[in-house]
Parts: sequence; structure tokens; C-alpha cells
Amino acid sequence: MKILHTADWHLGHQLHGHDRRFEHDAFLDWLTDTLKARQIDALLVAGDLFDTANPPASAWQQLYRFLARLRAEMPNLDMVLIGGNHDSPSKLDAPHELLRAFDLHLVGSISRDKDGQLETDRLLVPLHDNEGKVAAWCAAVPFLRSSDLRVEPLAEGRDRLIEGVRQIYAEVLAEGRKRCEQDQALIAMGHAYLAAGQLSELSERRVLGGNQHALPADIFTGADYTALGHLHLAQRPAEGVHYSGSPLPLSLTETGYRHQVLEVTLEAGQLAAVEAIPVPRSVEMIRLPLGSLDEALAAIDALELPDRPQEAQPFLEVRLLLPKPEARIRERILAALAGKPVRLARINTQYQGSGQGLADGRERRRLDELSPTEVFRLCYQRQFEGEPEVGLVASFEEILEQVKEAGA
Repeated sequence: MKILHTADWHLGHQLHGHDRRFEHDAFLDWLTDTLKARQIDALLVAGDLFDTANPPASAWQQLYRFLARLRAEMPNLDMVLIGGNHDSPSKLDAPHELLRAFDLHLVGSISRDKDGQLETDRLLVPLHDNEGKVAAWCAAVPFLRSSDLRVEPLAEGRDRLIEGVRQIYAEVLAEGRKRCEQDQALIAMGHAYLAAGQLSELSERRVLGGNQHALPADIFTGADYTALGHLHLAQRPAEGVHYSGSPLPLSLTETGYRHQVLEVTLEAGQLAAVEAIPVPRSVEMIRLPLGSLDEALAAIDALELPDRPQEAQPFLEVRLLLPKPEARIRERILAALAGKPVRLARINTQYQGSGQGLADGRERRRLDELSPTEVFRLCYQRQFEGEPEVGLVASFEEILEQVKEAGA
């Protein structure tokens, strides 16, 4: 059987204030055509369907229109979607009964019975081959928040969050393995940050408690293939464990990266092949070389671009390296761009010199380029000598995660 693994769509995303609906529509159209052309049997979407916990109505319409189209055009396609750390668990779960009537599986959160036992039935989804036979079982585990975890007191040196996640996956995968008959594969699906995972600069929100809570890949032991979401760059952190990456660039730093989805082939219950399918980019991104304002203005003047509708015009990042602040920078850049079919996404200004405060000892950095943990570390270094202790950073990140959960 053939499975298509994708993740991190971030419907409703805006790039520095610019709407991405045109790009998402183009991707979903391409994905539909790809699923049909390659005769895919099951679609797995591993979290972060939306960019925020409260996406605009247009983003919900995009998702539902896509699912309805697939169900009409590919009635035998299995579809399994899970929530990520950007998604609202309750909002994803709200239409569960309605979607299940159309054999669509959208899992926003885990649930427990009145005795506190994990309800695994809704997390285990049978996947059918082109003959309609069950060829695999998918253990669809959404992003796990700290409130989802149930762990007994641990021995010193063992992490509560990691062990809590491990317990849930162990239980779901064990039940999934029980349901697998001969020649049926077991697919693990999740949204998590694995140890040694490569982050995309500026576009990812670390999950759980940060680097010290990165999950080990052996959590998925027993699965024949693990389909993950969260990291926006496609990668394989362990044998049989894959991040598909996001289909669209979510940061200007991903300009030169080719995004993709993964086609997974299973034969006789075993992983046979994984093929990367490049996603065509419907909107170009242009990053000017780092330089002076005069150099940037000259580069803008040299831009030769074809006319396009506004929603299809390239995004532009102007990168400046200046000895000191200059007046009217934005005004001069906008004047140079007048009449050119391009959208100014960002003016990234850096200054020469040693820098102080939140300069990290190299160059002044914008606050939106720093994670909350980096800001905490730099403020600590400014106030006190040396780095904060690991335990103090861990406590800060746990409080930060609780604040995020309260706002989800």
C-alpha cells in the first residue's frame, strides 16, 4: 500500500502581515492531484493543521473544502489528521462525530475514561490498501501537553515529561500491535521534537520543555514507520522515523530550502520505500544580500520581475548591515519598490560593532528573532554573571509551556 505523509500546513499563516491563502490553495490543489496520480491509499497529516489556536474562518473553510473534495474524488482514501502544538485540541475535536460519519479521522487530543485509563480506540485507525483490505494500523497520537501525562514519582535522573510521553506511546503502540494481523504494518504518528532534530531558524516553536525535553527516538520502538510533524525541515532522526517537513516555507530563512511530502510504500507489513516528492512553490521568495542601504537600493533597482496578481507576487526581504541607524530607511526602500510586482515582507537591519544588552556578543538582534528562552538567558547574563543553571532554565520553560496551554 501507499501512504502520503505530510505535516505542518499552518493554514491561516501570515508572513510578516501578508496572507498565504493563495499559496495554501495552490498546495492543496497540487496535493489532491498528487494523491490521485500516485494512487495513494492513505493520507497522514501529522499536526499543525493551523497556524494558531484560533484560526480565521477562511482557514477552516480551506481544510473542510479540501477534505470534502478528497472524499468525493477519492472515496476509498483513508485520511488521518492529528493536532499539533499550534492547534486547539478542543476545536479540532468538536466535529469528531460528524467527520467520523464520513470516515475522516481528526484527532485533537487524547482522552481517558472515568478511571483515568487512556482510551486507545479513537487513536488507532485501520488503513486499507487498494483492494480494500486492512494493510496497516495507524497509532494517531496528537501533540501531548504536560496536562495529558500521568506518571508516578520517578527515580532521580529520569525526566517526568519524557517518561509521560513514553508511557502513552507505549500503551497505544502495544494495543496497535495486538490488532495487527500477519502482514499488517504498524504506523506511529505524532507531533513532537526529537533529540538531534534540526530546527528551522525563526519558524518553529519548541514543544514540551525545550531542548532538555527533546524526545528520544526509541519512544517509537515497535512501529514499522513513524510519521512526525513539528520540525519544518524534512529529516530522518532515526531509522524508520521521518519528519515530512512543512510544504510551504514558514520563514524567510527557508528561501533556499525545497519543501516536500513523503510517499511511503509498505509491502507485506514492512517498510519498503520512502520517496520525497518536492512541493512546487507558487510564490517566490527573494532575500537581498546583506549590505549597505545604497547596495540594497541598487539591488532593488536591478530586479526584473514579470507582472503577477498581487497574491502571487514574490516576497522580498531587504537585509541591511549599517554602522549606525539611518533616517527614512523604510521610506526610501518603498519608494524604490514603487511599481515593481513584489511585496516587501521585511527589512532586516543589523548594526556593526560589539553590541550590548540583548546583543549576544555579536550583533544586535531583533526581539522577534529570539525565543523566550534566549531572552531569559540574555537578561540573566545582563543582570548576573555567567549562564543560568539548567534547573532554572527548565523551570522557566515549564512555566512558559503552562502559559501557552492556558491560552490555547
